[in-house]
Amino acid sequence: MTLRLPWPLPALLAWCLAWLLFAGLQHLVAPVGALLVACVLGTAASLLGDRWWRRVLIALGFPLSLALSGAGSVPAWAWLVPLALLLAVYPLNAWRDAPLFPTPQGALGELAQRIPLPEGARVLDAGCGLGAGLRALREAYPAARLDGVEGSALLRWLCALRCPWAWVWQGDLWEADWSGYRLVYLFQRPESMSHAEMKAQAELAPGAWLVSLEFALPGLEPTLRWNAPDGRPLWAYRMPSAGQGATN
Repeated sequence: MTLRLPWPLPALLAWCLAWLLFAGLQHLVAPVGALLVACVLGTAASLLGDRWWRRVLIALGFPLSLALSGAGSVPAWAWLVPLALLLAVYPLNAWRDAPLFPTPQGALGELAQRIPLPEGARVLDAGCGLGAGLRALREAYPAARLDGVEGSALLRWLCALRCPWAWVWQGDLWEADWSGYRLVYLFQRPESMSHAEMKAQAELAPGAWLVSLEFALPGLEPTLRWNAPDGRPLWAYRMPSAGQGATN
């Protein structure tokens, strides 16, 4: 079971730890080095935020408080470090989709039962982040060929380390070719779903599936719908037509 801290505890915890780390490192390394390490901690802790603005606050809270306090004696260019780290984890084009929405543990537990796939079927996690969705897909389909595409180079690298059994590459999920997949999994944001609908209808083969956690396609009736253990809805669409039965 995943522990979720109520807001603003994740931010307060991250800021306190970053300050403690910065204070402790000032006697061991140069101020710029201490700032870098503390900002890395803050950026990593931003993954605890469940909304984009909370992630920004967690990541930038320490460097902003340090700048306002005047406690850190670092060159002016060093203040670009937190921004560079934030862009490394969340590139600008990612904010138009979902900056980082990890798939909750157990969310895809019924997926294989609802949508059985043949051995060796290709499955794509479109926007795989740190790999929570890929891990959930592997539990559902241990014999599938799993791929993941992620816009952030840093997240792609970390995801590949966590999921060595999957092929993970850096790229725009909307530019990736979906045509060879039997199932594409998404956990995006409402504003992205009309784009996902057009792409799925244009590229997915007849009989292939698009599965979306939480958000529905605006113009199609789902083939299947059920709720994950935490109550989030799962929407499954079999191509090419809306409302097609779940036969395999």
